[in-house]
Amino acid sequence: MKNYLRLIVLLLCCCALKSNAQDPHFSQFFEAPLLRNPSLAGIFAGDVRVQTVYRNQWQSVTNPYQTGSVNFEYKQPVGRGNDFITTGAQILFDRAGITNFTTTNIYPALNFHKSLNDSKSKYLSLGIMGGYVQRRIDRSKITTNNQFDGNGYNPSLSDGETLTKFSYHYWDGSVGLSFNSSIAGSETDYYFVGVAYHHFNRPKNSFYVNPPVELNPKLVFSAGVNFSLDDESSLVIQGDYSKQGDYSEAIGGATYARKIGGDYTSPQYVIYFGGYLRWKDAFIPVVKLDYNPFSVAFSYDVNISALKTASQYRGGFEVSLTYAGFLDRNNSTKNAVLCPKF
Repeated sequence: MKNYLRLIVLLLCCCALKSNAQDPHFSQFFEAPLLRNPSLAGIFAGDVRVQTVYRNQWQSVTNPYQTGSVNFEYKQPVGRGNDFITTGAQILFDRAGITNFTTTNIYPALNFHKSLNDSKSKYLSLGIMGGYVQRRIDRSKITTNNQFDGNGYNPSLSDGETLTKFSYHYWDGSVGLSFNSSIAGSETDYYFVGVAYHHFNRPKNSFYVNPPVELNPKLVFSAGVNFSLDDESSLVIQGDYSKQGDYSEAIGGATYARKIGGDYTSPQYVIYFGGYLRWKDAFIPVVKLDYNPFSVAFSYDVNISALKTASQYRGGFEVSLTYAGFLDRNNSTKNAVLCPKF
């Protein structure tokens, strides 16, 4: 157990770099697994999972940045062994700033899970995800220095920009690898590690035709462990480190889980509370409630960056909702694999 914990802590401590990222992100990164790594699709207890996350950020400083995510996963056994496959899709919507800079991503995903032992407790997963991305801005809300005269803003003046298109699209792709395992054969204690490579095709990412601007690839390292403290409580530790061009982001933390009501093997509720830290950016208290097959979580970014004075420590609010269940209790993946749950 101690060796596994040291591995997770080491990966989280490697996150001590500046915290900036080009892609939209969630503080509840653990509720948007496909955005972390497509090989994390299907790593849950159930046959079907649907998750949605909504984020509202910087409302105290400027026009709020709003981000929404929906992912769907369907898992089923494949072949004659203990392997299984997960198909799914990730939809991401992001709107930022005064110009309503909007990005819509639609990504189908496929993940193959290879069993590494006969007890169905160790799996190596290879996932791919890719699809269509559209970006657009509201041209009527753009202002430039050229439109300011001696009396202030004058909308009749030309903005001096050569921008001729206000939307564009591209195709994007990601690939990921992960390993998950129970700890010493336990059905409640497990861990995972993973690495993903996003935007590997370097899509063009600009409203201008020339010069062409490519979207930098992003490398994401993820790790997590869930271990029991006693029959009624457990601790979940997770973290991500991402690197995209000159920018990096590190986030990690832990939640304490307590079972409430019913038998400890099948509790009526499980409540989680804890916190995460996005390095040099925000501290994030989290509260989550499981009421099988649903989960709901709330978090809030307490801003600790250089913007904390202007924001008065206010950052972003997030809420997530998850459904994860079995389609057929007698012929489901519950009988085929010990599934981690984070």
